[in-house]
Amino acid sequence: MSYAIIGFGAVGQALARAFARKNIEVTVASRRPAETLAPQARAIGPAVAPATLKEAVKADVIILAIPFWQHQEFTKTLPSWQGKIVIDVTNAFGVSVEDLDGLPSSAVIARALPGARLVKAFNHLPAGVLAEDPATKGGRRVIFLSSDDEDATATVAALVEQLGYAPVSLGKIAEGGQLVQARNRSWAPLIFQDLFKKEQ
Repeated sequence: MSYAIIGFGAVGQALARAFARKNIEVTVASRRPAETLAPQARAIGPAVAPATLKEAVKADVIILAIPFWQHQEFTKTLPSWQGKIVIDVTNAFGVSVEDLDGLPSSAVIARALPGARLVKAFNHLPAGVLAEDPATKGGRRVIFLSSDDEDATATVAALVEQLGYAPVSLGKIAEGGQLVQARNRSWAPLIFQDLFKKEQ
């Protein structure tokens, strides 16, 4: 299984650190040339490799860590998203419900990536918390997942476990997934909730 993080700001770098901690190879890319990402990628660890967007989207699992509206530009990177697992880390805080056609923001992104198997995850924690070791307080930091694709959820849950977090599925995007989706200028109830799962 190959992984790529699209977006190399604070959240993208925090996620790259999670991969580096476990020595899991990940490609990182942004709108900037790959060589401009190289110094920070090297500083994070040898498992983190900078690439162009076109190279990065060849990965099996693509982590979308960009501002919400940039997904419209990102969709043009591939002619088909069929079979790709896309992890949506975006937050649409401040975007009106009307602009989203009344849909959850992840449903809007899924619609823009036809054929992709979208899973909402990693968006409820601030970058500073994501950058920390998830093993803490005698347990593991929780990552919430929601998706309309059960198999994709299982794949992402396995990745979350590999990275040292505890996955908690909220079900479908339009149901439990609403608990981690910002609407208008309101944060959903599980956003910023730094929860832990105690080890048995």
